[in-house]
Parts: sequence; C-alpha cells; structure tokens
Amino acid sequence: MPHFHIDYSPNLAERLDIQGLCACLHQAAVETKVFPLAGIRIRAMPCAHYIMGDGNPDHAFLDVSVRLREGRTLEVRKAATATIFAALEGYCADVMARSSLMVSLEMRNMDAELSPKAGSIRDYMSEDGS
Repeated sequence: MPHFHIDYSPNLAERLDIQGLCACLHQAAVETKVFPLAGIRIRAMPCAHYIMGDGNPDHAFLDVSVRLREGRTLEVRKAATATIFAALEGYCADVMARSSLMVSLEMRNMDAELSPKAGSIRDYMSEDGS
C-alpha cells in the first residue's frame, strides 16, 4: 500500500484539476518504485467547513496524508516523501503563483497488526500491473 487521502478547500477545485492531481500523485508514487501498484489508493475530498489564517475565504489549502504499512526504512520513506512532495509542489506551482494556497504532505506508518486488509484487485490486474 500506500493510501493517499487528500483534503482540500472547496474553492481549490475552481483553480486546480483535482482528478489531475490524483493522477499526478499516482504517477509519483509509482515512480518511487517503493509501493506495489495494486496497493496504491488515492482519494480526494473537499472540506465543507474550514477557516484559514486571517479568515479570508480566498485562501485555499491542500493536505495530503499518506499511510503506509510498516517495514520501510526511514531513508526509503524520506526519499518517497521528497519525490511525492516535489510532484505535488510542481502540480500546484501555477495556482500557488497566482493565489493563496497552502500545500502539505505527511507520510506515516500504520500498525499492521491493527490494520487488517482484504481485497481482490490483484486478481483483476495483468501480470505487468496494467
């Protein structure tokens, strides 16, 4: 796995293609060569209620949370975080240059003993992962 959960201010959808962001993060996750393709899950949800900074409703935010199963070294996680955040920053650069936008990412381990999983996606993927 990783599971990517994206929270964003609804006003951001007027400025940024959110489905394109999901595709960008998916590609970055694949490029790390750290995560199994079948385990990558990305979802995005607007936050109905929020206040930022001075309360100006034009401010926007994008917060990405990446949850992983245990087992990767800190060095591997730091490198993956850097790759994914660079893709995120690059994707948001134009919007950030012309409007108020805060972007953040956090990667954290989950306790495998407390996070059971079941699924059949691998049964429906080709050998090469496509």
